[in-house]
Amino acid sequence: MRLNERVDTMRQGPQHLAEKRPSKASAPRAAEVSVPPVEQLPPPAAAPHRVPVAAPAPTPPVDPLADIKEKAAQELFARIGSRLNDASLTEEQLLAYARTELSKIVSAEQVPLSSQERARLIAEIGSDVLGFGPLEALLSDDDVTEIMVNGHEQIFVERHGHLTLSGSRFTSEAQLRRVIERIVSKVGRRIDESSPLVDARLADGSRVNAIIPPLAVDGSSLTIRKFAREPFTVHDLVRFGTLSPDMAQVLDACVKAKLNIIVSGGTGTGKTTLLNVLSAYIPEEERIITIEDAVELQLQQEHVIRLESRPSNTEGVGEVTIRDLVRNSLRMRPDRIVIGECRGGETLDMLQAMNTGHEGSISTVHSNSPRDAIARMETLVLMAGMDLPLRAIREQIASAIDVIVQITRMKDGTRRVTHVTEVQGMEGDIVTLQDAFTFDYGAGVDHDGHFVGHAAATGVRPRFADTFHDLGIDLPASVFQAELLTRSQR
Repeated sequence: MRLNERVDTMRQGPQHLAEKRPSKASAPRAAEVSVPPVEQLPPPAAAPHRVPVAAPAPTPPVDPLADIKEKAAQELFARIGSRLNDASLTEEQLLAYARTELSKIVSAEQVPLSSQERARLIAEIGSDVLGFGPLEALLSDDDVTEIMVNGHEQIFVERHGHLTLSGSRFTSEAQLRRVIERIVSKVGRRIDESSPLVDARLADGSRVNAIIPPLAVDGSSLTIRKFAREPFTVHDLVRFGTLSPDMAQVLDACVKAKLNIIVSGGTGTGKTTLLNVLSAYIPEEERIITIEDAVELQLQQEHVIRLESRPSNTEGVGEVTIRDLVRNSLRMRPDRIVIGECRGGETLDMLQAMNTGHEGSISTVHSNSPRDAIARMETLVLMAGMDLPLRAIREQIASAIDVIVQITRMKDGTRRVTHVTEVQGMEGDIVTLQDAFTFDYGAGVDHDGHFVGHAAATGVRPRFADTFHDLGIDLPASVFQAELLTRSQR
């Protein structure tokens, strides 16, 4: 069949194509089959030999221009591939050059296209080659908070705390690899068989992790943790139920009083978002230095210095670690040091900085409770390679850290601050902790399965409240009163 006839046939839609196909049934691909959760499966039939099977998902609509798009995209990439990473060209210049070349390619095909089809073809191929292909729509969807690409045929997304299989997909492994290489090249990183995994970021600050074969056995994998276009404020977190108003007041006072704060939580709990909110309380006149593996923080103050670690180059040299940056930041006259995450020996340098006049520092750590956060930091300090006794490490932690804020991702997908805990000091060989706020799970869940519990004060007035008074920070004493006492006063 000639190319013109094939395009006309594809324009008539999938029904017309089905009439010309043989009546041989084709098995659906694994990525196109939707398996419902266990609780939604139908009960087994009475007959023992019949087993219920989940109905296959509907076949995705056929794109009548798919073949043309693939061919034109390959030709365009072949023509401008060497210029994709040309630092002398701006994005606008590269896009204009690509559109010119694409118009030549489409004209050379001599395929009759309407003006709408031609515009759509140019836009979609431009997105594939110069943008992020099928990820473009997902990146622009504000409800999507995470994108997980498991090979070129499977793209999962997280919406409102729940994972679903999206209808988008890459046309091939080669297209997925082009998108990955475009992302990492923007931040001066590289990915190939000799360096098959990388952390990077998008222009909006979204965090990206990519891993390719041979480490990714079933094809390249890409994970994007999106961030809100406008940084969340404390009012947003209170509205979401992440924080209570009293808790927000206390954390505001803690930051302004220059207490050292650790935000603790598991993966995907919202530690970076909460760190952003806490950093918004830092006064405008202070000099802030942020240190991260990949820049994610979105501080709104004017006097901010952002530092980012760097991996080694192809020769295995030139690496700059978080620990190197922490040490260097001490020579930059910081009022505050904000470390995106403590995950290694830099924890020791951070604790030493907190203990030597750099109060008001904030960082995050992966752990599931305030007590676990202490144990986690002990382990990270040992990773610095210093042969320190465990008691000495605990004394460093107890004297450096003032407050631990624990954030948890609930089973219903919501994020809640479950503890605001004061580090009081040492008793024997144990670091003593005292909760100022905890999460009350007693109310259970509603008919939608959402937790209706809330954070409440424990009724214990923390010792750092005296610091607020000494610094003239006005904080009502009622915020630390237990809920029952507060209600009786009303």
